[in-house]
Amino acid sequence: MSSLRPSGLGWQTVWPALAGAAQAASIAWPGSGQALGWLQVLSLTLLAAGLARLAHASFSRGREAHPLKRAAWFGGVFATAWLAGSFWWLYVSMHQVGGLPAPLAVLAVLALAAALALYYAAASAVWVSLAVGLVTKRPGWASVLFAAVWTLAELMRGRWLTGFPWGAGGYAHVDGTLVAFAPWVGVYGMGAVAAWLAMRLALAGWRLRALKPLIGVGLAAWALQAFGPVFTTSAGTAQVQLLQANISQTDKFQAASGVRDALQWYDAQLRASQQPLVVAPETAIPLLPRHLPEGYWSDLQTHFAQPDRPLALVGVPLGSLDEGYSNSVVALGPQGVAPYRYDKSHLVPFGEFMPPGFAWFIRMMNIPLGDFKSGGWDQASLAWQGQRLAPNVCYEDLFGEELALRFKDPSTAPTALVNVSNIAWFGDTLAVDQHLNISRLRAMELGRPMLRATNTGATAIIDHTGRVTDQLPRFTRGSLTGAFEGRHGLTPFARWASAWGLGPLWALCCAVVAWAFWQRQRP
Repeated sequence: MSSLRPSGLGWQTVWPALAGAAQAASIAWPGSGQALGWLQVLSLTLLAAGLARLAHASFSRGREAHPLKRAAWFGGVFATAWLAGSFWWLYVSMHQVGGLPAPLAVLAVLALAAALALYYAAASAVWVSLAVGLVTKRPGWASVLFAAVWTLAELMRGRWLTGFPWGAGGYAHVDGTLVAFAPWVGVYGMGAVAAWLAMRLALAGWRLRALKPLIGVGLAAWALQAFGPVFTTSAGTAQVQLLQANISQTDKFQAASGVRDALQWYDAQLRASQQPLVVAPETAIPLLPRHLPEGYWSDLQTHFAQPDRPLALVGVPLGSLDEGYSNSVVALGPQGVAPYRYDKSHLVPFGEFMPPGFAWFIRMMNIPLGDFKSGGWDQASLAWQGQRLAPNVCYEDLFGEELALRFKDPSTAPTALVNVSNIAWFGDTLAVDQHLNISRLRAMELGRPMLRATNTGATAIIDHTGRVTDQLPRFTRGSLTGAFEGRHGLTPFARWASAWGLGPLWALCCAVVAWAFWQRQRP
């Protein structure tokens, strides 16, 4: 901890910023997109060491000397660097696509990161305040407390003000040891284990006893994978074709280029499909049906209504000015397949609805932004050939607790998840890798395959263990044909999250903080 001893505001800013940047890199390493769980724990350990040093200093100097401002600064700088480094690609959508001047786009990304970092600044200050004495006398409990306050910050970021949990620490472990906990506690639980481990390592320093928590977590994860129960069973296999048009976002809504290209290419690919299921991505058809060329939509419906035709899932906007617009997925299928429509439920702020007071910001960008209505949380899955398909649109798969709502009734729970997305907004950036790993973790949490049809990538088939079995090259035009295996049964995460959402995690973390506060008040 002595290496983190601050010697001025500059150093107190540099080291947490570097640690936060390492945390961002752990989510998806620049260049490869690889998730690095060890780097996530290491970077968080650096922050934990700085906070532990402050708690030690507070204990030695007495209760009136709590350096809470410094703790909040460390946590806030760390989180700002981490979050800005995780979703810096928002700059692409605002500047390169939307035409917002570059300095303002940079400022907007930093402002969003700094605002979300306030949760972690508060968590850091709360931990230092409550951990005085614990770091020396009860380091195990100090580590549990850190996991609780850090997880509360993650939960607040992920749920409050519509929520934006992109880049949560747990995603760094999608290929690591801690992923064994995904079907049990989900991404937030994985992040809690990582936070506990980081503080344990920070308090142990470089002594040999630092290996104990590493070994313990490793053995627990190994035991779960080697001897843990199997929660799901096969619901049969099926073939699917996933379409990827690779239309740039700057052209997508241009009538003479992107719109015409999309209508022609998707029409040809959908009609030519020989697979029993074909999926086109979010807004593959970029216009409302009534604005399409005469006969376009009705001809597609007629084509797929014929006997022995495949089932098509197509992303298309629906609605009217009176009833409201929705970002939807429509099923086109043969007679006997019930009409089906899924409307996106979790809308994107600024992209699909305008937060009050931000009309000025919207006017500065040349982006065809909509004001959509949200679909219900209880939308049914689509029954098809012994499978039940549950669509989700764009970043809806970022919210595992919301996808889990479809598992309330095991008899009607989906056997496969279908994500349709358009990440072209963010160009050829790490957003593609990050979103793929988000889908992989949802597959592991819920024990279901995830079929991903995207405009530019990553179009992929993911099995129920989170393994990518097939994937199209990114930023190319083509289709991916492969098999997927649907699954029956519920993972522990699907079971408790479908019943109570993230309530159990909130309650557990709040109980730990309340206990620490009670301990702090004892004479």
